[in-house]
Amino acid sequence: MISREQLENNQVWLYAFVLLIAAGIGLLWPESSESLDGMISIVLGILMYGMFAQIPFFRLKEALTNRKFIYALLITNYIAVPLLVWGLTRFLPADSAIRLGVLLVLLTPCIDYVIVFTHLGRGNEKLVLVSTPILFVTQMLLLPIYLWLFMGENAAEIVSVGPFFEAFLGLIVVPLGLALLTQWWAWRQPQGERWLDVTAWLPVPFMALTLFVVVASQISKLYASFDSIIQVVPVYVAYMAITPILARIVSHIFHLDTGAGRALIFSAGTRNSLVVLPFALALPEPLNGVASAVIVTQTIVELIGELLYIRLVPKVLLRGTDGH
Repeated sequence: MISREQLENNQVWLYAFVLLIAAGIGLLWPESSESLDGMISIVLGILMYGMFAQIPFFRLKEALTNRKFIYALLITNYIAVPLLVWGLTRFLPADSAIRLGVLLVLLTPCIDYVIVFTHLGRGNEKLVLVSTPILFVTQMLLLPIYLWLFMGENAAEIVSVGPFFEAFLGLIVVPLGLALLTQWWAWRQPQGERWLDVTAWLPVPFMALTLFVVVASQISKLYASFDSIIQVVPVYVAYMAITPILARIVSHIFHLDTGAGRALIFSAGTRNSLVVLPFALALPEPLNGVASAVIVTQTIVELIGELLYIRLVPKVLLRGTDGH
């Protein structure tokens, strides 16, 4: 029987396989795949709950003990990265849906599978793990500000408060509340601890299922606007290439050790695509199809990039004193 660790360590290959299958089904049977639209919210909600349950929200005090890393993490993700994203978006077409999709995904640092990628890349995944509550709260607070700064009135024109609030409530607040209750239950009773262990199995299979449902139901929309969507790929590739260098510079400024420096690189390069996907799906038609396709495209580029990261970061970009 496969262990959870084996499942997590091989999740990149699982996602790649699922993406190929989903793309094939969505393109060959577009009519039938559209029926999957109704499943997206349910699958995403379970995925969000599974991911949030693994975030150590009650260990904020522990996260704040390594203040150098926290400062470096916040500066990298909320100053260096937004400046880079602002520069990269200058090369995008003047399409509000495309720009919004790119901004949504690139301005939000990952809080889930970045932990596994950091581990595979020989970084200090524990630092990333205990920092996830801070990253989650700060990105939810800062994302509206960045959207207003980067898009101004255009963002206000295409973002309806009602659907966004419903998506935030149903796919962020409710799963988050249930996750917090689960963690509190686990802290109080053995049954709760056992259930928390069960929830640790949810993220990988439900992320794969989410990717399948989203890609199979949205790929025909992506194909229909392929000429526009393909223009975001160079931006995503440039982002994956530049952010490790920026994080390496910040790591040097703060004198982080090798493990912490690698963790910072993975945090900068890995984005929160599936957490912001509900916001893209909440946009009015036909903008939601384009924006969600843009976000899914980033996920595909990122998965390929992470395969390079886990080899190049420890061997080339930030080698340890022992060569590891």
